[in-house]
Amino acid sequence: MRTEPVQVYISLGSNLGHREENLKEGIRRLNKVPGTSVTRVSSLYSTGPIGYLEQADFLNAAAELACRLEPLEILRQVQLIENEMGRVRTIRWGPRVIDLDILFYGNETFALPELQIPHPRIAERAFVMVPLAELNPDLQIQGVAIVKKVQETANQKICLSKRNWFGTL
Repeated sequence: MRTEPVQVYISLGSNLGHREENLKEGIRRLNKVPGTSVTRVSSLYSTGPIGYLEQADFLNAAAELACRLEPLEILRQVQLIENEMGRVRTIRWGPRVIDLDILFYGNETFALPELQIPHPRIAERAFVMVPLAELNPDLQIQGVAIVKKVQETANQKICLSKRNWFGTL
């Protein structure tokens, strides 16, 4: 475990069951992981599916964490939360109760078989970049400000669903 926390960004998504409650529960569970603290949560966004299109729309958000866990340990914790909440991986990009992806781990980069940071498909996905840009408009993706990268995904369906939806931590 690190002595000083690192700023970590997590993308959250759900399109099964009570989607908003699933995301709230995911954030609550992230906040309970020893060595992590959720510091901010973006607004909630409604987005169309990407990849596998025969499914319901998603609700998406992003969370900022102060994290003292090493990257592979936070990955294990994120996957544990997904599994405990009933995430089943049967169809790539298919329906899910909860999806948690590590987007950034401070300014560090990792290229491991099980973990790539920054997340390799951030720049392709409005449902990731829009909530993330809300939390930190100064982030750089591939050397370009995230707010400029968001414009490249203008053809993707994304609508603000709710501000201040999470409440207090």
